Amino acid sequence: MTNDSAAARNRELLRNGFTEFAAGNVDVLGTLLHDDFLEHSPGNPSGKDAFIEFIAQAPVAGSKLELARVIADDEYVVMHYRMIPPGDEEPDLAVVDIWRVADGKIVEHWDVVQTVPEPAQIPHGMF
Repeated sequence: MTNDSAAARNRELLRNGFTEFAAGNVDVLGTLLHDDFLEHSPGNPSGKDAFIEFIAQAPVAGSKLELARVIADDEYVVMHYRMIPPGDEEPDLAVVDIWRVADGKIVEHWDVVQTVPEPAQIPHGMF
């Protein structure tokens, strides 16, 4: 994969966007999402504005996000990270986001989320 490939460009776009979002800049989503953005996660709305409004109020917006890896294949970018909610009431989550990018904008999103088990349950680690 060359640095100017679609996969490399999309990987960099999403990595930079993730870094901004993780630093508390929810508004970065406005520059990343296509107006006709499609969301495939149950309960999350499609459409750029509806999704941004939803995410701004969702737990992910106030959590610490620790990116473990980014994998890109042409128009798809996969991000695997740990989501650490504020306080001690909620468990950490392992998240895998799959983003589809077209013409420099995110057009679709899928995710898989699970609670991070106790270390004894995952001797080889979660991340």
